[in-house]
Amino acid sequence: MTDTFTPPVPIHPVATTQRSAARWLTAGGVVAGPLFLAAGLAQGLTRDGFRFTRNAISQLALGGAGWVQTLSFVFTGALLVAGAAGLRRTLRSGPAGMWAPALVGVFGLSFWAAAAFPADAGAGFPAGSPDATVMSGHGAVHMAAGMIGYLALCAAFVVLARPLAARGLQGWAVASRVVPVAVLAGFMGSAASVLAFTTGAGLGLLWLSAVTARLADQAGHWSATVLPGTTHTTKIMTIRNGSIHD
Repeated sequence: MTDTFTPPVPIHPVATTQRSAARWLTAGGVVAGPLFLAAGLAQGLTRDGFRFTRNAISQLALGGAGWVQTLSFVFTGALLVAGAAGLRRTLRSGPAGMWAPALVGVFGLSFWAAAAFPADAGAGFPAGSPDATVMSGHGAVHMAAGMIGYLALCAAFVVLARPLAARGLQGWAVASRVVPVAVLAGFMGSAASVLAFTTGAGLGLLWLSAVTARLADQAGHWSATVLPGTTHTTKIMTIRNGSIHD
């Protein structure tokens, strides 16, 4: 009589904890964009004098209720920085594993700068403000921070195209190279329409959420097969006549 059995794979609590921490950090990058846009949409629809066709979401930080948008900037920045740390653990190594998290981190820091240096009033918001916008020092820093942040985000998308392709996600890799063009086109169109700017900025946030979630999902699949930094060889043992044989 011969029976075959497979010994259970040993449990590695440290590796499990690391994967759990990576999931929580990565979740920050996934939810940051949707939460920021949802908060901006809710405020824009309820704040007196605000029009999405005339005003940028950043201007919601002005006026009596501006503290809500300021907190949104701070909270979103924290989520993005956490997401950058999670992305580093997801990618683990290689040029993309170094540069993509760093660039996403810069994007997150730009939200903190936007909170510290608010945009200028104008285009009728806050209510009673003139249509013309007069550039101030804090307004100039706000604009510069936003530009630097989104340039870093676009660069991160291009960098992430390679690990996406390496994982067999060719469509995602192509999209990760195309989305930055659309984002920058929205910024360039802001002179003609603020809505174009908002659309481009929103697209960047949503794509970051999507690509972070996709990479985390792929990492979860592979880590379920082979734990990071370890290899497992399963022995098939047989019992013959009461003796155990490899």
